[in-house]
Amino acid sequence: MKRLRIAICCLLWAGISFAQTNALKQKAAGRDSFATAGKKVIVYTTADSTGLRITPTDTLHFAAFGQPFETQPCIFVDAGKTFQTFVGIGAALTDASAETYAKLPAAKQKEFMQSYFDPVKGIGFSLARTNIHSCDFSSGSYTYIAENDTALKTFSIQHDEQYRIPFIKTAIAAAGGTLPLFVSPWSPPAFMKTNNSMLQGGKLQPAFYQSWANYYIKFIKAYQQTGIPVWGLSVQNEPMAKQKWESCIFSAEEERDFIKNYLGPTLQKAGMANKKLIAWDHNRDLMYQRASTILNDPAAAKYVWGIGFHWYEDWTGGGKLFDNVKRVQEAYPNTHLIFTEGCAESFNFNQISSWKWGETYGRSMINDFNNGTVAWTDWNILLDEKGGPNHVGNFCFAPVHADTRTGELIYLNSFYYIGHFSKFIRPGAKRIISSTSRGQLLTTAFKNTDGSLAVVIMNQSNDKIPYNVWIEGKAVAVTSLPHSIQTVVIQ
Repeated sequence: MKRLRIAICCLLWAGISFAQTNALKQKAAGRDSFATAGKKVIVYTTADSTGLRITPTDTLHFAAFGQPFETQPCIFVDAGKTFQTFVGIGAALTDASAETYAKLPAAKQKEFMQSYFDPVKGIGFSLARTNIHSCDFSSGSYTYIAENDTALKTFSIQHDEQYRIPFIKTAIAAAGGTLPLFVSPWSPPAFMKTNNSMLQGGKLQPAFYQSWANYYIKFIKAYQQTGIPVWGLSVQNEPMAKQKWESCIFSAEEERDFIKNYLGPTLQKAGMANKKLIAWDHNRDLMYQRASTILNDPAAAKYVWGIGFHWYEDWTGGGKLFDNVKRVQEAYPNTHLIFTEGCAESFNFNQISSWKWGETYGRSMINDFNNGTVAWTDWNILLDEKGGPNHVGNFCFAPVHADTRTGELIYLNSFYYIGHFSKFIRPGAKRIISSTSRGQLLTTAFKNTDGSLAVVIMNQSNDKIPYNVWIEGKAVAVTSLPHSIQTVVIQ
């Protein structure tokens, strides 16, 4: 360090600029500075009570700013501190979505795919999920085998060939030919369960553990044979919820033992060790208990790529438990965190324009990314004008609804809120520091592989808030409209 200080002094004596000297100091400290000189800043805005929807609203350049006063709201960005690598943002391509899509006119189908998957003309979704046989968002319960076929000799995905497989293939094409897909079961076949029903919880009988593990392999192989690659899988959707729809209970110990003794080894034997295996796949409330039970067992942990989680823990009337995500990240930094499902429940067409839907997404996404999440997956990518189809009446909101009576698409503000992340933060990006000086403004930021920065700022308040995006003594001045979200792209 003494030699470095001497070198810096010499450089200063020779007329080297302060900025260059500061860069040398930062490099010595193991971090790279971010040069703002010559960078263009484009601001994209979506705001309540306006027509702004991911609309370019400013083109700016950095200027010297120095030390801000406490009266000057700032978003402080530090691109020299990097964290998790971003995998993608997407949604579930369910039976309900596929059936609704099939009812649209061809022109609207094209619009839908472009809006979601084109990174230039749309919001650039780069991840997807689908269900292994039926879930609540199917028109009815079904499996891929005949009753009592433990050997899976009758296994066939013919059911999915009518709507879901063509829908997923079209989505992959719209995404440019690559769309990582993970798959999730809601329930084993009824005969494998203690309650002899796919609905209302029940448990997988130990006698069928191997048969059920084989079922995942059959599904992945069948889908891949149709030309749909499978990137990963979760063990069980919502394993601690007894639902009126397809559901199955696994305690933490049962899921751990199923992974280490059956599903993990079966994936390996089938040559599928590269598939990303996701445990939990339920709410943030019990997330740490489930993660610790599984990941503290090396024999189970070696098969697990990540811990998946949902956002419905506030059904009790309490708030979102974002810190539970952080707890898992702190304790198990080498395990990936993936948000696997969230939606606004209890569909009501009269509330389809409510601004709260988008803010719910924005708040969760910012907090989840800041707490270490690498991927974020919405629930149904598309639903009809009733919030379905759903065979048990569990109707919900989606970011886009199709009015199958008129053939029109209805874009909720949640679509645009999600787009402020998915369009500008691309796979391979690294999260960086973005720190706010105002509680009304939430923020997160990423550095893309092309060197550009995407800084997301969400205003939860009724106030118009001028603020500065500040990087190493330089800043640009931006104005945040009431109940708005902005992405500041620095390139």
